[in-house]
Amino acid sequence: MVYTDTHTHFYYETDEGKQAEMLQRCLDNNISRLFLPNVDVSSVGLMFDIVDRWPDNFFPMLGLHPCDVKANWQQEIEKIKQAGAGRKIYAIGEIGIDLYWDKTLLDEQLQAFEQQINWAKELDLPIVIHCRDAFDETYEVLQRLNDDKLRGIFHCFSGTVEQAQKVIDLGFYLGIGGVVTYKNAGLDKVVAQIDLKHLVLETDSPYLTPVPFRGKPNESSYLKYIAEKIADLHQVDVAEVARITTENSKTIFAI
Repeated sequence: MVYTDTHTHFYYETDEGKQAEMLQRCLDNNISRLFLPNVDVSSVGLMFDIVDRWPDNFFPMLGLHPCDVKANWQQEIEKIKQAGAGRKIYAIGEIGIDLYWDKTLLDEQLQAFEQQINWAKELDLPIVIHCRDAFDETYEVLQRLNDDKLRGIFHCFSGTVEQAQKVIDLGFYLGIGGVVTYKNAGLDKVVAQIDLKHLVLETDSPYLTPVPFRGKPNESSYLKYIAEKIADLHQVDVAEVARITTENSKTIFAI
């Protein structure tokens, strides 16, 4: 049985001893494939340090997170490209639109999102989308730019069944994390209605910690609790959830 965490900020833990312990807890729980989204220029080096230590387990992305989009976003994207020059990457992410904290930079976020989608198409890579309080805005961009190269993951999906179907119809997968274990979030009712062939697992660690550790820092070894919840919702063995979602991740990332 092999689990895949398609979205973990593992590099936020910078102590090498603690990193090794975290990875061992993952391996002890059959979580051996971990994909690392980038957020800004400063995270690129941290991310590749992890990849260089454990190249069989960690797979990097490059991108500028929407919360890090400022007036100088174009220069930031160029710096990220330069920092990752010559390195193998598996997606452009995480990119998208976030209107939860600040709506004043929507135009810049839209421009940065579109430019990075085009970057992914140039490299023939999937995108990993961050969307918070901005489904309609995000979906409009994806609809407008939709073609046979546009594909990827709607990370931390927490929308409705109708929104899920719109995402699936565009050829995207839904990244399901700790929110599915939260009693009053309602995501469990949505996920129960979505075929496993459209889902991938993620932790978004150190954020969005699943029950029973909610309120504490998240880590990738907790992915099993997300998988167990999904298995319960679909009335299948957890090994089946691991198998299907890992196969989905292989289809998306081509590894």
